[in-house]
Amino acid sequence: MEFSVYKIDGTVSEEKVVIRDDIVNIKPNDSAIYLAVKSYLAAQRQGTSATKNRSLRRGGGAKPYRQKGTGRSRAGTIRSPIWRGGGRVFGPVPHKYNIKVNKKVKKLARRSAFVYKIKENKVKITESFDFEKPRTKDMLNILRNLGGDERKIALLTGKDSENLFKSGRNIPDFQLYNASRISTYNILNSELLLIQKDAVDIINRIF
Repeated sequence: MEFSVYKIDGTVSEEKVVIRDDIVNIKPNDSAIYLAVKSYLAAQRQGTSATKNRSLRRGGGAKPYRQKGTGRSRAGTIRSPIWRGGGRVFGPVPHKYNIKVNKKVKKLARRSAFVYKIKENKVKITESFDFEKPRTKDMLNILRNLGGDERKIALLTGKDSENLFKSGRNIPDFQLYNASRISTYNILNSELLLIQKDAVDIINRIF
């Protein structure tokens, strides 16, 4: 499928790039997208919440009073869960929330999300550009030329660039990704997907 290449001033050049038909001419799989997004969001959770059980509470080493003859119920420690200041029963413990998704399902989900963006006309191929030094103002002007009124914009590059990253990190709702590391969630979470020309080969290879 052919795409026109946009210049950074927002005009369309005569150059064309091709994204393989076997990538864009598939029926999107909503189930695969659901699993991939669910796995991505679960992996973002820290899983560090915890409470202290009776063994982690300080004190309680000695038996508070004798076993018999007091008229009270038996007690072996003041850190029992039924005592004030005691440990908590069945509280949260640190653990991972990772959900395993097969490689083929992840790949299908990413392609499906990409196809949805194409069908919605939310994909633009841009000429490859970089900055000699970080400059947020220049990046903002380019995004305004290419993005128009879209709020959430994602830019896919063919290689990592520190200057591009620093130029865009303070722009609200703008994200910069290397095309080889883009996820299904990142694609769906953008309202406009800008792809630099040198990233098209990567998409054709890994998608």
